[in-house]
Amino acid sequence: MRTFRTRTTAAAATALLAALSLTACQNGDGSDLGAAPSALPSAAPSSPAADAPAPANSASPAGAKGGNGTSTGTGTGTGKDGSGTGDQAKPAAPAGKGGSADPASFAPCTGDNTRVTAVQPPRPINHLLITATNTGSRTCLAYAAPLLRFDDEQAAAQIIEGSKPQAVVTLAPGESAYASVVLSGERAPEEANGRVTQRLAVLFASRDASGSVGSPAVVKLPADTYKTDDAAVSYWQSTREDALTY
Repeated sequence: MRTFRTRTTAAAATALLAALSLTACQNGDGSDLGAAPSALPSAAPSSPAADAPAPANSASPAGAKGGNGTSTGTGTGTGKDGSGTGDQAKPAAPAGKGGSADPASFAPCTGDNTRVTAVQPPRPINHLLITATNTGSRTCLAYAAPLLRFDDEQAAAQIIEGSKPQAVVTLAPGESAYASVVLSGERAPEEANGRVTQRLAVLFASRDASGSVGSPAVVKLPADTYKTDDAAVSYWQSTREDALTY
């Protein structure tokens, strides 16, 4: 009887140990870790990240926004569409008489390359008309206004600033520029030191109008030319009509 009980107790102990061993092989939520691989949860398929950087050797289309390439997509020329080389800008051609011109292309007008005359026009009264004609072989530029000195006067006559033209007067060989001289102002002759003059020295202004350039032209004035200290001269004009409006 004791032998039977001993064997029964030993069998029960063995069964208990087997149950504990089986429980130890399970996880905390009761799932069996020994299950087949197909029963395990599968990982989500991977996909390329939306913000993953492009490979270092890839180039974005030229001019594309946000691209990593080095091309800007902009042109360096002057084509109509702003890209490519296009047609190169052409320098402006020298303007004709009375127009603008490149000062480096022509000589300044001086007493050496012009013939200067001074006459009294019938209208308006109390005026002189000065004409400078290009006698040289090159086009010359008549800058600003003539600088006038009557007889032995040291000071030049005043300049009528309101007569300044839109561009420097350009004279091809044989062409002329004109300037008018108002011989007296509004003051009475006795107040403005009036006198009869006989000759006139005409000097030509430099490009920056800071002084004269070249030799002066000296002309004999019409008889009984009367002037005062108020005398003033216009800028060079392209026509005598424009000059005599001042």
